[in-house]
Amino acid sequence: MKNKLKLIFSLFLSAVISGLSMHALAQPADAPISQAERKEVLQTLDVKLQANYVFPDVAERIRKALKDKAAKNGYATAASSAAFAAELSKDLREQGNDKHFMVFHDPRFHVQENPNAVPSAEEMERQRVDAANMAYGIEKLQRLPGNVGYLELRGFGPTELVAAAYTSALSLLGGTDALILDLRRNDGGSPSSVAFLMSHFFTKGDERHLNDIYDRPTNTTQQFWTSSSVGERYSKPVYVLTSARTFSGGEECAYDFQTQKRATLVGETTGGGANPGNRFSLGHGLVVNIPTGRAINPVTHANWEHIGVKPDIAVAAAQAQQTAYMEILRSLLAKNTDPEERDDLQRILLLAEKGESPTPTYKPRR
Repeated sequence: MKNKLKLIFSLFLSAVISGLSMHALAQPADAPISQAERKEVLQTLDVKLQANYVFPDVAERIRKALKDKAAKNGYATAASSAAFAAELSKDLREQGNDKHFMVFHDPRFHVQENPNAVPSAEEMERQRVDAANMAYGIEKLQRLPGNVGYLELRGFGPTELVAAAYTSALSLLGGTDALILDLRRNDGGSPSSVAFLMSHFFTKGDERHLNDIYDRPTNTTQQFWTSSSVGERYSKPVYVLTSARTFSGGEECAYDFQTQKRATLVGETTGGGANPGNRFSLGHGLVVNIPTGRAINPVTHANWEHIGVKPDIAVAAAQAQQTAYMEILRSLLAKNTDPEERDDLQRILLLAEKGESPTPTYKPRR
């Protein structure tokens, strides 16, 4: 059980880190790094790549490329930790063709003495506070005119922290006639949280095998299924918004909806990162995120690495919400036979086609 929790927690951390830019990590102050220190970092990185990268043959190619560059003094101009980290990140991503690779400067990073240990109570409390401060990844929840639900998720935190918020959000939107799930700015996170969210969109008893993740260091594969214990269920149509920024766990969520034929995807092809990983210390304040696993979809027996998740309706990300909204309103209008409700839906649709919404009135009641 501890190994399972540790793997899930590591996948969450690596996915979130890989979805951020170098500047978004709020790194400590930069520090100079000497040629000897760079050499030590490269030697440690070489060992970590060989032992952990999910594709051993690709790891060999990356290792050779880094050694060749170092032999030609190719890192001589990277005189600071941040500059060296940026250069290594670029080389790892180019040689490995894997966006989950990242090197960053963080002297505060410490390797756990027990690799199977779950986070401490103090660490979990800090995560709980952080998750609450970020509204558990829920950026926006709204009931749009026409009784259409809208939910924007920016990331998938640890399940034990976000599960109640997901269920509450879908309970609030449970009476809507259709739902727009916005993943356009979702950088990823915990695959178990993706599965928990997905559980709300299938009837009780209809359990779905959503995803597998193979982990090279442990040579194990973990399955992710919908949960039978989820109470709130949403059976209405779902439209999922995607962008080129949608990454990792955000992509998995979109891919799961698509392969399970449970939603219509609207927007752009996603970023193309399906290889989650772990962080390793390289010494001298540098840390590397190495993809140690790969997603395997039980329906396609493949994943979205390099190619991304392709939408069913391809439009620019900025137009995705309006496009999905109009599709929903047209569908609701086509099925509705009540004259007054049809008139109302027609009015809302005309405004939506113009990119407008009904103007609220604040006049006192008579």
